[in-house]
Amino acid sequence: MPHSSGPSASSPSCAMVDLFGRRVTYLRLSVTDRCDLRCVYCMAEDMTFLPRDQVLSIEELDQLASAFVAAGVTKLRITGGEPLVRKGIMDLFAGLSRHLAAGRLKELTLTTNGTLLARHAEGLARAGVKRVNVSLDTLDAARFRAITRRGSLGVVMDGIRAALEVGLKVKLNAVALAGVTPYEVFDLIDFAHGHGIDLTFIETMPLGDVGFDRIDQYYPLDALRRLIETRLTLIDTTEGTGGPARYARVAETGGRLGFITPMSHSFCESCNRVRVSATGMLHTCLGQEDAFDLKTPLRAGTDGAALRATIAAAIRAKPRGHDFVIARNGTPALARHMSALGG
Repeated sequence: MPHSSGPSASSPSCAMVDLFGRRVTYLRLSVTDRCDLRCVYCMAEDMTFLPRDQVLSIEELDQLASAFVAAGVTKLRITGGEPLVRKGIMDLFAGLSRHLAAGRLKELTLTTNGTLLARHAEGLARAGVKRVNVSLDTLDAARFRAITRRGSLGVVMDGIRAALEVGLKVKLNAVALAGVTPYEVFDLIDFAHGHGIDLTFIETMPLGDVGFDRIDQYYPLDALRRLIETRLTLIDTTEGTGGPARYARVAETGGRLGFITPMSHSFCESCNRVRVSATGMLHTCLGQEDAFDLKTPLRAGTDGAALRATIAAAIRAKPRGHDFVIARNGTPALARHMSALGG
């Protein structure tokens, strides 16, 4: 399919430095709000998704990503929903790979639930993707089904194997869930490090209506780290992957653990990233409600000046930090949902 190159490398670039001196080099681009799972910390069981005409087309996603690359973004992560359910997604990866070939983009990567990874792993590798993040909160098939409300652990494991076989580097992301993670943490570490895979734990964040009390899901990572250290030796490291995780090496395995702590330990002072939704809304901070409409200037059919100006204004307005709060909402607790599994 034809691809617009977006603003050329020689055109005036957007100012990608905010008022606090942080240089934005990392874009997380959502290509869909749809997903084939309904994870209890992410979505309500009965979801109403966006009409397709409100979602950016594959060509528009390419144009938008290209504008950010021309402005100075060097790392591009494709997200969702579940990005691999998006029709035409491999055309997008194939088109964006030109920025890798030209040296404008240092990394093109993907976050996925893994259900379609076996089908697309080889194509991702051909497009220049070197690394994928796979969400995996449990190694217990029954718990996996309960957490995702419909998923198959075996299918995700097949996806991980396929990714490794074609040479993709895999990182596992596990959301820390009360009543689940404390009982699974050592099995997850053994599995990940036994396959040469990094494992990152993430505190659940109060984003969206999921039908459960956030406070009943929340398990702080400082408590999880103390639990890990009852058996294993953690050595803090300054290693990083360009994202918000703080890393430690496990002396006994040689593997790496990451900790992303938006609730208990803010990482805002070093934030170098922004997110664009599948509808073209630019969010410079997930913990704030401010958003900038990029779809309108993108579809204006001009030379791209209005789009570049909107991006620049958004970066200048990027707030110092987030205001996440976990609060009860009177809905059923995750603990009750999981109780039938003895977790």
